[in-house]
Amino acid sequence: MRFTIFQESRVGKRRTNQDRVAYSYTRDALLLVLADGMGGHLYGEVAAQISVQFIAQSFQQEARPKVSDPVLFLSRVLSNAHHAILDYAFDKQLSDVPRTTIVACLVQEGVAHWAHAGDSRLYMIRKGKLAAQTRDHSRVQLMLDQGLLDAEAAAVHPGRNRIFSCLGGNHPPQIEFSRGVSLINGDVLAICSDGVWGPLDADTIVGTLADGRVMDGVPKLMNEAETLGGAQCDNMTLIAMTWHDDQQEDIPDTVSTRTMPADAYTTQMEGFGRSKRDQEDLSEDEIERAIREINAAIHKFK
Repeated sequence: MRFTIFQESRVGKRRTNQDRVAYSYTRDALLLVLADGMGGHLYGEVAAQISVQFIAQSFQQEARPKVSDPVLFLSRVLSNAHHAILDYAFDKQLSDVPRTTIVACLVQEGVAHWAHAGDSRLYMIRKGKLAAQTRDHSRVQLMLDQGLLDAEAAAVHPGRNRIFSCLGGNHPPQIEFSRGVSLINGDVLAICSDGVWGPLDADTIVGTLADGRVMDGVPKLMNEAETLGGAQCDNMTLIAMTWHDDQQEDIPDTVSTRTMPADAYTTQMEGFGRSKRDQEDLSEDEIERAIREINAAIHKFK
């Protein structure tokens, strides 16, 4: 495989960052995953951390060097991540189970499969145009589908962040799966939280990433979303990947997995305490305890 990939997450004007993002790849498979947590002090980011960490670690264990069935893999790991969150809430005796959106995309044999719950989004860009986009699991999207709102009214609707499907919470998630999409040279896959797509329209996201230069495009979009978000700027997270043909000449910052051992993997994932603001809100003891509890919840479903 050959691809260029870049991810970035910012706290915005919030006190903590409840978004989580990661990518992991082997010689023959690539995983991208993003979660946007919801819940009170600490617990939203715990739900997001459990989801992203569980899915990434499952990929590391099963992709040797690829998973046996991409759709079954996505179905199983998202369901188990949901139950790991429930188990965490039960052990902590929480009255309100934390929740998180999720988008996970698996690419192997040149075919992309993705699954999502909530309103974090995946965009697929081909030849400068939007080729595919996930559908938000939100009340506003339902109103759009029913013709009760237009796009302009939906953009400012006070309930646009109310979602009806997520991991965690008190109801089983309604996970939506894509069909497999064969990638061609120059295709871009971009996954973001609502802190990015909320201030920006799809044309801006597509236009900025259309040339496939994700190392430049991701920071540019993050800067624009942060500026437009202003004093109410939400957590912002974006990961984008450009697909390249194996036969293409070397491009700066491109990853080639051709020489990787079959049992090797590379992962980029950040966790608790990565920003100064996180460290101000959580003591070292709180961070260490949260990490232990997250690992315990994940271990039960391995």
